[in-house]
Amino acid sequence: MYSLLRRLLFCFPTETSHHLSLTSVSLIQKLGLSRLIAKPMVLSPKTVMGIEFPNSVGLAAGLDKDAKHINGLAALGFGFIEVGTVTPKAQPGNPQPRLFRLPEAEAIINRMGFNNLGLDNLLSQIETAGFKGVLGINIGKNKDTPAEQAVDDYLIGLRAVYPHASYVTVNLSSPNTPGLRDLQFGKPLIDLLAALKKAQLALAEKHGRYVPMAVKIAPDMAEDDIRRVAEVFVEQGIDGVIATNTTIARDAVAGLPHGEEIGGLSGKPVRDSSTTVVRILADALQGRLPIIGVGGICDGESAAEKIAAGASLVQIYTGFIYRGPALIAEAASAIASQRVS
Repeated sequence: MYSLLRRLLFCFPTETSHHLSLTSVSLIQKLGLSRLIAKPMVLSPKTVMGIEFPNSVGLAAGLDKDAKHINGLAALGFGFIEVGTVTPKAQPGNPQPRLFRLPEAEAIINRMGFNNLGLDNLLSQIETAGFKGVLGINIGKNKDTPAEQAVDDYLIGLRAVYPHASYVTVNLSSPNTPGLRDLQFGKPLIDLLAALKKAQLALAEKHGRYVPMAVKIAPDMAEDDIRRVAEVFVEQGIDGVIATNTTIARDAVAGLPHGEEIGGLSGKPVRDSSTTVVRILADALQGRLPIIGVGGICDGESAAEKIAAGASLVQIYTGFIYRGPALIAEAASAIASQRVS
C-alpha cells in the first residue's frame, strides 16, 4: 500500500509531498486507521540515558520540525520521536526549492536552514498533543544569531523545552546554518557545553527531574576530531551522542540528477560513513556514554549494523521516506533479534 502511496506523493514537488504525507499520517491516526498502514509496535524495551524506550527505533529530527504530527507518527510504531530542530525565534529557512529527492540512490539533499515556527509554537503543539511516549526535542540557533552568541540561543531553547522533553538534543552539525559546525570543535564547543551543563543541572533542581542532553555531530569529521569531541562530551558530562547528521560529501551521488545541489545529503549514501563514525565513537567512549546511530538505515540489516558498531539506539528519516512504516517494524525486529542472539 505504501509503495502505491509513495508513487502518488512523489508526483508532487518534494516539499509539498512532505507536508501532504505528514498531514495524511495525522488524519489516519485521528480516524483510528494507523493499523492499515503500519504493523503494531515491536516491543523490545531498552533503557538508555536513564529512559526506558519501548523499542530501539526512533524518528530522527527534521521530519516534524514543529511537532504538529507527534501522535500520528508515534502510532506507526516508533519507540521514540524527536521533533525540531527548533530555534528561539521563528524563521523561514532558505529559499525554495531546498529539498531534493535522488531516488536512484534512495537519498535526499536538503538545505532547509532550520525553517520552523519557533519555540512558543512548538511548545503549544506539544501540549496539545499530550503525547505520553519518549519525546526528544532538538534545539538550534537562529541563522541571524552570531556564532559568538550561539550559547544564548541554546540556553533559551534548553530552558524552554526542558519541562516537556524526555531528552534534549543539541544540534551543532547541520550544514545549512552558516558557522554552526564550527561549534563542534575546540574552545567554542567546551564553552557551549559547559554553559548548557550548568543550566541543565539548575533545571533539574528546579523541576525535580533530570532530563538527559545529547549532542548531534556531523559525519564529515576526521578520526582524530571524533576522538577529541568524544573526550569533551565525557568531560562536560553530556549524556549521549547522536551520530550522525547529513553529509556535505557528494562522491556517492556524483552524476545523478540534483546530486550537486548544496545542502546535506542523507539516505543510503551516508550508511558507511555514519557507521564508521559510530564505530570510532564507540571505541573512544568505551561505554562511558551511549550513542544513537543515524544515517543510511534502509532495512533491518542496516539498523542492526549500527547496533553492532556500538549504537544503543537508532533513528531513521530518509529510509522512512522511501520504505514507509514497514521499515520501523523491520528495523526494530532486527535489533531485537540481534540482542537475543
